[in-house]
Amino acid sequence: MSELTNELKVSPEWIHKVNVRGLSDDVRREILRRVKEKLGFNKTVEVLDIAKGSLHNYLNGLRKIPDDVISKALQYLDEKEFNEIVAGLDRLKAVGIIREDGSIDYSLILQAVALASKDEYLKQAILRFTVENFREDLRKMLGISLSQIVFTWSQGFEEFLRERKKRRKVLDPETIAYYRNLFKKHLEGKTLSEDLINYVINHKNKWLRNVFRHYIQYLYYLRRISPETYGWIMEIVPSRSYKMDVRSYPINIEDLVKTLSVLRENHELYYLVYRLMLEGGLRLSHAIYVIESFNPDDIIEINGLDVETSRLVCFNDEGFCRYYVGLRESVKPCEWAYFSLNTLRLLKEYAGISVSRRALTKYVKRRNLLLPKYVRKISWRLMIKVMSREIARFIQSRFGELKISEARYEDLLGEADENYSKYLGYLKELVTSLF
Repeated sequence: MSELTNELKVSPEWIHKVNVRGLSDDVRREILRRVKEKLGFNKTVEVLDIAKGSLHNYLNGLRKIPDDVISKALQYLDEKEFNEIVAGLDRLKAVGIIREDGSIDYSLILQAVALASKDEYLKQAILRFTVENFREDLRKMLGISLSQIVFTWSQGFEEFLRERKKRRKVLDPETIAYYRNLFKKHLEGKTLSEDLINYVINHKNKWLRNVFRHYIQYLYYLRRISPETYGWIMEIVPSRSYKMDVRSYPINIEDLVKTLSVLRENHELYYLVYRLMLEGGLRLSHAIYVIESFNPDDIIEINGLDVETSRLVCFNDEGFCRYYVGLRESVKPCEWAYFSLNTLRLLKEYAGISVSRRALTKYVKRRNLLLPKYVRKISWRLMIKVMSREIARFIQSRFGELKISEARYEDLLGEADENYSKYLGYLKELVTSLF
């Protein structure tokens, strides 16, 4: 018996916390069923010291399973298995938070809540739940009163966005112009109030939340709102979500081919942008940056690696080049841009020309073409079909998902050079007419 218990590595600590009397009949039967599956019918009868007929009756709900039988059965489950069986109120009863008479053991709950001081995830979960369910009570408890503050776009606010924000300064003039238009349309002249906060939270354009939060930060910077008010508002107005996007984006090669064909025939500059995004997995902003700042003759040193190289390195036999972009301090970095020799010829022709991302997006929308944001997604899905994800992440500068040591960086650079031609070959098979 002891050998079997040791083999299963049962921890007695969690079992002692289980209030067996609080377990429902369904949970009891499932515990027995799991033990029977693990040990077999005859062994289960032996270790639980019960008759075969009794086990049959227990499993089929013909007799209530005694507490002592469940206590023995728990010795043959681990904590994870137990938690899979017990859910919701049953789990709260099992650990004693809800007593047998239905009352609540507040001391246990408070001990659990106290763990938030040591666990950041638990703290955030408690804060979110409190804000979502007890917002008004929280506001009254903190004594928060929203001042008579009127929202007004000003040069001071623009300067704050560009120079004084602690994180993610807004440097792109087009982004500031977009923020200004949103602000003027939805916030200008309005008074800070709970109604305005609810309006922003529920607005269909999630970028409005960002503009609103920036202005609240600006007000706090000017000391026009208290730390309590600032903290409360920033907690209840979530920023635009930057979570991993798990939605499904079907790869429609026909749409891609149509888009590239239309752009090649009607707008070669935008066609170049799309080729850079598709071939290198670049973001729209980075593809535009490469075109506007293209300087292939530079000799550069890669920071921190003591590696000196030409900014543009071409592998003529393989039919491609890589260009060092070097955007490392950006929120969304871009290290290298990989592209074909055909794209290089276009790039040399249009180097230094300014490209408006908003004008480009409007152009493709009006013609019902594939939007820029989908091209990087398509590039990623196609690229990982012909090379490892680690190499694809390196090529596409997905460094948030890739931790690189200095030694590994040089290895990955070499592996990317070796594997990139496979991706170009795969693209040619899919869109033959364009390559």
